[in-house]
Amino acid sequence: MNARPDPEGIVLTPEQKRARRQRSIAIAILLAVLVVLFYFVTLVKGPGVLNRPL
Repeated sequence: MNARPDPEGIVLTPEQKRARRQRSIAIAILLAVLVVLFYFVTLVKGPGVLNRPL
């Protein structure tokens, strides 16, 4: 009843660490591409985006 969990937790293999890093890099690149895409779309549409009827 007083059993404590392993203080180290889950230990990943080098292959799992490499896969995690690759996924993290892919997500970061995708996020950066989306930010740049939204920025350019906003520039192309211009300030007229804010002038719409309420």
